[in-house]
Amino acid sequence: MSFTPLAIVDIGSNSVRLVVYSGLSRSPSILFNEKVMAGLGKSLTDGGMLSDAAQERALAALRRFRILTRQMGVERCRVVATAAVRDASNCAEFLDEVRAIGFEPQVLSGEQEGRMAGHGVLSGIPDADGIVGDLGGGSLELADVAHGEIRATASLPLGVLRLGAIVGKGPAALGKRVSKALRETGFRSLGKGRPFYMVGGSWRALARLEMVAEDYPLPILHEYRMTPDRPEALQRMLETLSKADLKSVPSLSLGRVPTLPNANLLLKALVAELKPSALVVSSFGIREGLIHAELDPATRALDPLIAAVREAGGALGRFGEHGALLDRWIAPIFDDPPARARLRLAACLLADVGWQAHPDFRAERGVDMALHGNWVGIDGPGRVMLAQALFASFGGGHDFETSEIVGLCNQADLDRAVLWGLAMRLGQRLSGGVAATLERSRLIATPSKLRLEMKRGDVALYGETVERRHKTLAAALGLEADVRFT
Repeated sequence: MSFTPLAIVDIGSNSVRLVVYSGLSRSPSILFNEKVMAGLGKSLTDGGMLSDAAQERALAALRRFRILTRQMGVERCRVVATAAVRDASNCAEFLDEVRAIGFEPQVLSGEQEGRMAGHGVLSGIPDADGIVGDLGGGSLELADVAHGEIRATASLPLGVLRLGAIVGKGPAALGKRVSKALRETGFRSLGKGRPFYMVGGSWRALARLEMVAEDYPLPILHEYRMTPDRPEALQRMLETLSKADLKSVPSLSLGRVPTLPNANLLLKALVAELKPSALVVSSFGIREGLIHAELDPATRALDPLIAAVREAGGALGRFGEHGALLDRWIAPIFDDPPARARLRLAACLLADVGWQAHPDFRAERGVDMALHGNWVGIDGPGRVMLAQALFASFGGGHDFETSEIVGLCNQADLDRAVLWGLAMRLGQRLSGGVAATLERSRLIATPSKLRLEMKRGDVALYGETVERRHKTLAAALGLEADVRFT
C-alpha cells in the first residue's frame, strides 16, 4: 500500500510528540508515534520564561523528529505549540530556535486549541454530544460538541502542571476556582445530563487505573466509559497505592504518575459542577483534530470505523474489496437496525483478513483484529460483536473468548453476530471470495425457508461444502435450507 505521509508535531506543556499518519483521510493509520517528556510548562520560571534545560530537551527531540520526517518521506509536517509556549515570555526566542531546525511552528490560541480538541473527539466519536475536556500541562480546553459541530469553546488556566499551586491553598480552593471559571465561560449550564469526554494523557492514565480496579477485560481506552462517581473512588485508590503498585499497572506511563492525584481532583470538581451523565475517554485529541478540521465536508461525514476497516480489509484481503458486496448479499435475511447493520458491514469488510494465517488459527486471527485493531467509532461491546461474527465466519462457532470479554456484550447481540458470521461463511465459500457468484445469486428468508437462488448455469457451484454451510445457517435461523436454480 502506498502512503503520502502527513506528520503532526505537538509541542505541549508536558511532552513534545511526533505522530506520522498515512495521509489526510477520514481514518488515517498511524505510521510512527514518539513522545519526549520535555516538561516545558513545568520549567516556567517566576518570570514566565521557559528554562534553558527544558528548551534543550524539546529542541533535541525536534532535531530528531526533523531527521525522521525527512527519512520517512513526509511531504507535509504541521508543527503546533500550545499553552506553555503561548504563555512564555521568551516564546519568540524559542520559536526562532524551532525554525532554525527547519520547522514552521504555529502557536495555537486557547480558542483554537479548544476547537481542535473538539474536532479530535468528533473524529473518533462522530455522534459525540456533550462537553469535551482536554487536560494539558498548561491549560484545560473545553468544547461543547453536538451534531458533528463545535458550538462553544473555552480555555482555562487549569493545566495539570498548574494545579499543585491551587490545591496547595486548601481543600476547597480548586472547586471554587473551577466553579467560577465554568460560570464565567457559560459552560456550567451546558454539561448537565450529557457525557463529559476526557482527553489528555493524565486522564487516560486515570482511566487505565480504573480499568485495573474494575478488572475490565479489554484494555482499549477509546470510548471506555466511567460513571460520574468514579473520581471519588479513584481518589481513595490514589491515596493508598504505592509507587510500586503504580509501576505494575500495564501501559501506565510512569511520567504521568505524579500528575494523577491533581488530575483526578480536577475531574472530580468538574463532575460536581457539570453533572455529566457519563465520563467517556477519547484517545483522539488536538492532533487528530487538526486532520479532521482540514477534511472536506463529504470526507468528514464518512464513518471512521467503516473507513478504517475498509482500508484494512482491502490491504489484507485476497481479491480487492469484497466485503461491501458480501454485506449486501447477506443483508436481506436480517432486520438489523442501523447501529447493528453498521457493525455487520464492518465484519463483512474484514471477512477476508485471516486467509494468510494457518487454517487452525484463522478464527483467532479474526478475533484479534476485531478486539485489538486500531479502530475508533466503536465501543467495547461493539468490538465483541465484531469478534464473534469473524470467529463464526472463520469456522470457530460460538464462545470465541473468555467469559469476561464475552460478558461485555449481551446474549442477543452475540447470537446475532454468530448468525452474521455463518452467513458470511456461506457467502465466502459459495463465491470463493470473488464477486461474480454473489452478483448472480440471492439469499432470501421466507417464514419457513432460507432460500438460495442461483442461475441454472451455476449448478456446479452448489457443492457439498456450500450445501453444508447453507444448512448450518438455515438451522441456526430455525429454517429449512432451500436452493432454487432459475
